[in-house]
Amino acid sequence: MSNKVIDLRSDTVTKPSKGMMEAMFAAPVGDDVFGEDPTVNALEEKTARMFGHEAGLFCPSGTMTNQIAIQVHTSPGDEVICHSSSHVYNYEGGGIARNAAASTKLVHNDGATMSVAEVKALVNEDFDWLANTSLVVAEDTSNRGGGKCYNTEELEALSRFCKDSNLSFHLDGARVMNAIVEKNHDVLAYGNLFDSISICLSKGLGTPVGSVLIGPKNFIKEARRVRKVMGGGMRQAGILAAAGIYALDQNVSRLTDDHDRAKELAQALNRASQVVHAIPPETNILLFDLQSKEAKEAALLNLEKEGLRAVSFGPARIRMVTHLDITDQDIDESKRIISKVLD
Repeated sequence: MSNKVIDLRSDTVTKPSKGMMEAMFAAPVGDDVFGEDPTVNALEEKTARMFGHEAGLFCPSGTMTNQIAIQVHTSPGDEVICHSSSHVYNYEGGGIARNAAASTKLVHNDGATMSVAEVKALVNEDFDWLANTSLVVAEDTSNRGGGKCYNTEELEALSRFCKDSNLSFHLDGARVMNAIVEKNHDVLAYGNLFDSISICLSKGLGTPVGSVLIGPKNFIKEARRVRKVMGGGMRQAGILAAAGIYALDQNVSRLTDDHDRAKELAQALNRASQVVHAIPPETNILLFDLQSKEAKEAALLNLEKEGLRAVSFGPARIRMVTHLDITDQDIDESKRIISKVLD
């Protein structure tokens, strides 16, 4: 057993690199609530420009950027369409109801992405006794879908439908750069498909904290007001924003390494006799099922005893996520541990 603990629970466990820390320490700062932090302003402008949007808003978390967007796009009593596996529905503390006073309609399928036909079937007719459908939320990549990405054609079709139907279209882009790298999307063309995008910096991009919400200037102006109400106003936040600028400059193209390493681990999982089903990874998330809850719990315990950390992701399901703190040597050791514990 190696002395090093290989942590594959999430790509949120990364530590800032030396270069990122140096950028953070060197960042000029000011009071962001007054709009006077030059590094925050630079990050917001940089992110918006990358995706062809007018403005951005730096926030502490992706949950906050998603929840702000939903609140701005809807009115109390409206209805939001999203996938049943989506983060905004499952993992944001009931925020759609609590923050926006909106309800949800869910697309149910095994693929973790939504088609126009599936969304169209859930849009309410214009009757005063039905909730007003006002927003569609897509997630790319899908966390519960094992890092699955939308195809360009799927997103283009959804975008056209939303525009034609007078619906807002928001992207939960917690791992959007993984999707862009894997699918080789044109970033500007991709960004223009959405009315707003939440871009998380603290997952595969490796920053310690932060997400940016981008959209039109008037949308971001209202989003800033909602951020304040939620308690998300920060002061000398340029120290954090500098990490985001560094990540966007240095850590995007290398995401393919994470994807390749996830695919290599998947081969080891497919050979393990205790694994009854593994979702082929498209990006950096591995989901696999064992025979029972008891088998899953025993496997997690035994993997950790051998120096490999993973996380429960369902009754009999385990998740592993590759990230920038994982090396090729870590993957080799992980494969050895998987063979020992799960065969």
